[in-house]
Amino acid sequence: MSAPEGRKINWVKPVIIVGILIGVIALAKYFVTPERIGQVNGYIESLGVWGPLAYIVFYIFGTLFFLPGLALTAGSGFFGAIWGTVYVSIASTTGASLAFLLARTVLRPMVEGWSKENAVFQKIDEGVETHGWRMIMITRLVPIFPFNFQNYAYGLTRINFWTYVLVSWICMLPGTAALVIAFSSIKDGGGDPKKTVLILAVAASLIAILSFVPRILKKRFQISDAEPEKTEA
Repeated sequence: MSAPEGRKINWVKPVIIVGILIGVIALAKYFVTPERIGQVNGYIESLGVWGPLAYIVFYIFGTLFFLPGLALTAGSGFFGAIWGTVYVSIASTTGASLAFLLARTVLRPMVEGWSKENAVFQKIDEGVETHGWRMIMITRLVPIFPFNFQNYAYGLTRINFWTYVLVSWICMLPGTAALVIAFSSIKDGGGDPKKTVLILAVAASLIAILSFVPRILKKRFQISDAEPEKTEA
């Protein structure tokens, strides 16, 4: 893999995130009004527990069927930063855990077929063998490898299930909070563009800080990324 290709791959997710944040700012400035926010909030509240429950269930199934995590997390903005983070954390951890169990049991032959000669799986498997739970920590803080695939891939490794669940939950939480804060900025900003931009700035700062963590940890534990052309299941 050449250096230019590596840079292109490394910047894909940050560029997507920045684009989404810019879109949110545009919505807050030109389209969103306090009245409209009040209407949406009223509708969400009228659903009671069914609103969050439906979102969590949809998120779990989306995780199992390889829907983009960023798109799934976008829906959390309707619940606000705090509850949105809670719901996404529950859903993403549950989805990741179910994928792990499926790969270790009934779907094992199929997942083994996906993983055969796959660079992503090889890196994860080697990382678990060498570093144990630290490999999960590195890949969860800010996903180095495709999130949905690694959920299944970890099921084929020797990692203990409860270790996988606990480390995944703890290490996914900071990135989850940062993204939910960004997506909930319209609701929490109350239609005030200045407040919305301030909330977005906080989220962007958290994302920027988190983006450096995997690099530091990968260097510390000498773990490299997989070749990009082999990251598809």
